Amino acid sequence: MSHYHLHNYEIDHLLGTLISELVPDAVDCTRTTSSVIRATLSTVPELRPPSFELCYRLYPSYVLRPPSYAVDCTRTTSSVLRATLSTVPELRLPSYAVNFMRGMAEQISVERSEDGDKEKKKKRRSNRRSKQSPSISVCKISICFHNEGFSDMQRKYFVPHWSVEAVNEALEKGDAFKAYFRVNAHNRLEAYCTIDGVPIDVLINGVATQNRAVEGDMVAVKVDPLVFWTRMKGSAGNYNHSVPTEECNVLPEAVEVDGNCKGKDKIDANCAYTELVGCRSYNYGSNEHNSYPSHVGCSSVQNEASNAVAKICAMINSFPSKRPAGRVVAIIERSPRRDTVVGFLSVKQWFSYRQGYKKDTKKNNNSISFSNWEYIQLTPTDPKFPKMMVSVIDLPDCIKKRLKECDATIEMELVAARIDDWGEENLLPQAHIIHILGRSGEIEPQIAAILFENAICTADFSSEVLSCLPTVPWEVPKEELESRRDLRNVCTFTIDPSAATDLDDALSVERISNGIFRVGVHIADVSYFVLPDKALDREAQIRSTSVYILQHKLPMLPKLLSEDIGSLIPWEDRLAFSIIWDINLDGDIVDRWIGRTVIRSCCKLSYQHVQDIIDGFMDEGNLSTLGIGCSQMHDQFELADVIKSVKSLHEIAKMLKEIRFEDGALHLESSKLVFLFDECGIPYDSMHCEQKDSNFLVEEFMLLANRTAAEVISRAFPDCALLRRHPEPNMRKLREFEAFCSKHGLQVDTSSSRKLHLSLGKIKEMLKNDPVLFDILMSYASRPMQLAAYFCTGDLKDRETDWAHYSLAVPLYTHFTCPLRRYPDILVHRTLAAAIEAEGMYLKQRGMLQKMNKVEAMTRKFFTSIYFDKDAAESKDGQEALSAAALKHRVPCTEILGDVAAYFNERKLASKHAEDAGHKLYLWALLKKKEILISEARVLGLGPKFMSIYIHKLAIERRINYDEVEGLRIEWLETTSTLVLDICMNKRSQRRGSPSRWRALEDVAWVISPCDLKTKQVVFGNTCEDGGTQLGGATGVPFKDPEPIHNPGISDGETDPAVFPLTVQILSTIPVALHAVGGDGEPLDIGARLYMSSYFW
Repeated sequence: MSHYHLHNYEIDHLLGTLISELVPDAVDCTRTTSSVIRATLSTVPELRPPSFELCYRLYPSYVLRPPSYAVDCTRTTSSVLRATLSTVPELRLPSYAVNFMRGMAEQISVERSEDGDKEKKKKRRSNRRSKQSPSISVCKISICFHNEGFSDMQRKYFVPHWSVEAVNEALEKGDAFKAYFRVNAHNRLEAYCTIDGVPIDVLINGVATQNRAVEGDMVAVKVDPLVFWTRMKGSAGNYNHSVPTEECNVLPEAVEVDGNCKGKDKIDANCAYTELVGCRSYNYGSNEHNSYPSHVGCSSVQNEASNAVAKICAMINSFPSKRPAGRVVAIIERSPRRDTVVGFLSVKQWFSYRQGYKKDTKKNNNSISFSNWEYIQLTPTDPKFPKMMVSVIDLPDCIKKRLKECDATIEMELVAARIDDWGEENLLPQAHIIHILGRSGEIEPQIAAILFENAICTADFSSEVLSCLPTVPWEVPKEELESRRDLRNVCTFTIDPSAATDLDDALSVERISNGIFRVGVHIADVSYFVLPDKALDREAQIRSTSVYILQHKLPMLPKLLSEDIGSLIPWEDRLAFSIIWDINLDGDIVDRWIGRTVIRSCCKLSYQHVQDIIDGFMDEGNLSTLGIGCSQMHDQFELADVIKSVKSLHEIAKMLKEIRFEDGALHLESSKLVFLFDECGIPYDSMHCEQKDSNFLVEEFMLLANRTAAEVISRAFPDCALLRRHPEPNMRKLREFEAFCSKHGLQVDTSSSRKLHLSLGKIKEMLKNDPVLFDILMSYASRPMQLAAYFCTGDLKDRETDWAHYSLAVPLYTHFTCPLRRYPDILVHRTLAAAIEAEGMYLKQRGMLQKMNKVEAMTRKFFTSIYFDKDAAESKDGQEALSAAALKHRVPCTEILGDVAAYFNERKLASKHAEDAGHKLYLWALLKKKEILISEARVLGLGPKFMSIYIHKLAIERRINYDEVEGLRIEWLETTSTLVLDICMNKRSQRRGSPSRWRALEDVAWVISPCDLKTKQVVFGNTCEDGGTQLGGATGVPFKDPEPIHNPGISDGETDPAVFPLTVQILSTIPVALHAVGGDGEPLDIGARLYMSSYFW
């Protein structure tokens, strides 16, 4: 057996990484180090220094005199161990032991949290490596060997997960709690879990306590005793008087504001109900853990769990400055994100290892072979995920071929991977590479990565699916004309974005008397074409939503259906599901009718057309110049009919909106950033776009339709209706927002949604001269809002108060209006169809159908009219009719629908993540093209180490870290929460920590000479030219006018640099320089620096 000496630098590296990564602070470091060293030495039988000597050297010099910081701890311990080992000159390690220790050290080192700019950290690591001898790089490579005979000697770094039985018992007794695991994107060692009934998230701090859980896992958490709880952030004055922010960087909680979707509000579903479990397993990979059933046991069991939550709440109230801490004891359900990891392979380090390996073994350069024990490090692009180890021999052949050719460009390419295993003996999870996505600095590979990361289907529709579609040309069948209500003689039209092709809703209005308007919402009858359990239905459930990422669209349904025979295109007979109301001049609904219809849209209006009509800019004389001339109108109607209808709908919509907000609805205003694209699909500018009256017109009637559908299906099928609820806000976060507003002289009442809306309206008037601050307040007012979610009514049968929608202030709500792009709407259509058919069955069973003509049969309603006949629904005949209709239309039962609703919510979140990631990608591409963007920013949070800023021009938040910066003096005034930054020319600022961690001033501030202002300032435009330029909306149509609004390099004097010393307080306005970060081998990000001017730098 060959042996190696354990060199001093290897001991330094091993102990340094062990101490600095396994322990979060100096106290834990002191407590842990000796056991770590003992465990390390015990894994190598040949490592046998005398026990008395080891104890003497370790304990007196280290444990009895603990150092102040982990860095000192690392330095002290490595020297102690070197001294210990140096007393045994004959100490020699077998090669497998050295490889194991090196691999273990590297596995620990990759867990290092990144607290500064990643690009600069990479440079510093490169500089340090260049100063070391070539042999040192061998011990720092991201490759390790595992010997099967040595596996029993490996240390287990994690405690075993509890068994299913133990978890169930602990959940029942309140000894553990079920929660989702969420990781802080700024510090992966911090994670949080929200326990139902506990007002504060529980902190899971450190690798050991997280116990192999990853972002999105459903875990069992055991809360630690009070003595181990941590101090709440901000309670010690580290981050005072800041705008309320999240402890972890989770998705901002959205509020329901638009029932019309229009490519903005997209939800997903999954496979056929009878195959739901199997399809979920297929889509998300196998789950090695058994499922944990819901606990609905006896009242004593529920009381135990409730008492445990009450005790935690009592301790929180008694110690408001403390945050509960806990640990993960089991993974109940694995996150789907485990199967959709995107990252980079660290192949350059692997090449370094191969060079050293070939020198040692004297192998030929051309004879590269891979062993079963070689691993390459995978660095995920998502900072919430740990680094991973990938077996070289299991890599795809295309990657192994390039490795043999020493192709280092692999490191610049994104790879798709999945986590295979994370055992107790491995500090890092083991992953498997699926395929290469492409160069990370290009848009298309990044889009592919976004879609893969969110498990969004990109495959073409199969021939089996396409065979379910009717042949073209298609016409409305005769039997449908006979059985449906014919509305082709009613002036009906669509209102959509100008480039929209999937038109799934239309509007109509008629004045039937002096005080009554008959308003119709007509939705494409997609359920007529998408039949239950057919291939098309299964595919639609799997895709479940049309995903729009600016210029990329992935449809839920084939184009023939979504853009042709199912779309409500003008001048064609189309099948629809209609809800028609009779509304009086006070906005009250006096009657309604719901049923299947045949309609013919007379024209397609854009939002801008409708806005021009509302504003009085459009009449018959100029319509032809805007694309909807007389030749495009159906022969039965004229332009005057459309204009009159739009004006009537606008007046009715205003009444409905006023009533809705009087009833307590909440609207959190926010402008949307949209991009302008050139003919190549590259963004060259952006602008803010706000909702106009035309948007609200459509929104009001879509919201009314969704509310009506929810009312009908929940009454007809109280145990199996798919509704959408929005819980009340997080009260702690709402109180924090209220306190912040009060501190800055803004009074806000959060006692109800109505009062909150009124308060925000008054604040808007107060801040009419500071719209940026109002936008910030609106953004943070949405933070306490919880996510709206689909649910099955049967799951909350005894808690009907929980069915309500907080932001809309309605007791019942669902999604009905977007069946071409949202599968839940198709399910709601089927449930509505079942209720309508049950009415006919009931009439037939009661012998009433023969006495009615067709018109009477259509208008005689028991379950869908404004007056619900509860006696009929609960009668024997009514129950039989409803059950038979539900079976015919395949309405899922309570048990299945609960799982379906949960999957809908998962897919909703994935769709939102994809859209947000796509938006960030195009923003990055825009900054990459501009190189530097100068803008004003508002300070949201402030402390001695970093500040959080809001850039209104881009509607994003960033952080600027100024801790341990060469040449920068920091003065933090605690009492006034004021920060003073100044240049320190002659000496380093006195900061704690190693000098090697200090960063250059250029990392924090872009400092220019006042003489160079005219040549170095880069301006970002935010206005739009006329003449054909369009906004990049959901469909992402290229723009006809690619000329940039502002040329880079030309100054317009909008934003001037600040000067040193810089004094900053909360809500101060400061100039910043933004730039694109990453691209080739690095994750994409947007960097922010202070924009400063100085003669002395």
